[in-house]
Amino acid sequence: MTRVTIRHADGQRDMAAVHRLCWAYRDALIAATTDRPEIVETYYSAKDYGALLMSLPARHARPDGAILVAEHEGQVVACAMLHRIDAGTAEIKRVFVDDAVKGLGIGRQICIAAMDQAKADGYSRMALDTMRPLTPAIRLYESLGFAPCPPFYPPDPEVGDYILFLGRTL
Repeated sequence: MTRVTIRHADGQRDMAAVHRLCWAYRDALIAATTDRPEIVETYYSAKDYGALLMSLPARHARPDGAILVAEHEGQVVACAMLHRIDAGTAEIKRVFVDDAVKGLGIGRQICIAAMDQAKADGYSRMALDTMRPLTPAIRLYESLGFAPCPPFYPPDPEVGDYILFLGRTL
């Protein structure tokens, strides 16, 4: 695995990079869902997504959440975010690795760091949702011990068949 530094995002210093990664994540979702473009529009419309990105520091604030970044060769190249679902469960969200460093094990490293952070914060379980066409991400999550679980929010009936819910004990 490539050596990276994984740390909590440092306010405004890192938020521009986090926003860049999140927009690239949205672009990757668009590319992966060409057969169902309404999925991205339902969950990630450009207008709503921009507002969501501005609210990330509050949505993932300590002590119930976190925004983690991975630095490689001085650049922020990946992000992952945590937030509380309930007293025992944290959700990992917006895991994304820059295309330039994909395949170096950075996604695995930031997911492990997120699980470690959630456990240190007192959570006993971690959950996530992903889209079925994102098979590399699903393989990563499964290799980390995630398995199908019941939905932890009611998915939109129009796109629910496209969403996979995964969870694991920490």
